[in-house]
Amino acid sequence: MGTGKAFLRLCYWVGLALIFNIGIYFFMGQQKAAEFLGGYIIEQSLSLDNLFLFLIIFKSFGIGPRFQNRILNYGIIGAIILRLVFIILGVSIINRFYWMLYVFGITLIFSGIKMFNTNEEIMDFKESFLYKALRKVMPVTENLEGEKFFVVKNKRLYATPLFAILVLIEGSDIIFAMDSIPAIFSITRDLFIVYTSNIFAILGLRNMYFLLERLQSNFSLVKYGVALILIFTGVKLSLLFFKFDISVFSSLIVISSILILSIIFSMLVKENEIVR
Repeated sequence: MGTGKAFLRLCYWVGLALIFNIGIYFFMGQQKAAEFLGGYIIEQSLSLDNLFLFLIIFKSFGIGPRFQNRILNYGIIGAIILRLVFIILGVSIINRFYWMLYVFGITLIFSGIKMFNTNEEIMDFKESFLYKALRKVMPVTENLEGEKFFVVKNKRLYATPLFAILVLIEGSDIIFAMDSIPAIFSITRDLFIVYTSNIFAILGLRNMYFLLERLQSNFSLVKYGVALILIFTGVKLSLLFFKFDISVFSSLIVISSILILSIIFSMLVKENEIVR
């Protein structure tokens, strides 16, 4: 997928999300519309770091664009199902144990701080726990077998590297959901708003990935913006312990500003590198 095509398709999904947001405004009110928009922006922002991780996984296994598309399609389907499970579970936990919000808040703060010191490029995913666990369950072929996830050799079922990568992608999405869903809880605990904002963000991920793949050098500082968003949402949740609530509209302004500024500074850094 070319850069222009990926950008247009991403605009299409973002446009659909905004139209849906307008519908929420008219049918559910201004507050719910702001909560959806806040959740959507948080999800899109935090997904950037996850997409960088996808890039590294594909590069680690030497997987070309042709096969990346197939894996991402299945990954999105899996993410839609897994998010529903995580969101229902998260809302149920909060409804029964409200103090878990404070735990989520502290966890997000530590996750954001950790992100400042993490260098994902040095990770060898062939040595990861998930990859090793898969190889213990069934053997994995050394080479690709076309677009197949499984092949039978000598009457024995083998997984292909494509399936192993799909497992890694889904595994990383589960880890990512542990940050992104609590972050959205800082905006709203409405099950409908949380899930729909997640789904609309997920539907545009494939196009965002192909766009990011070609422009990743222009967004070198976005990772730190994502880390700051995690820290902010963590602080917002933690402040509830002191009966202090940052409004949805204020949160929306802060989160949007952090994301926009991280993109602008990234482009300025890139421009300075070109000039030098």
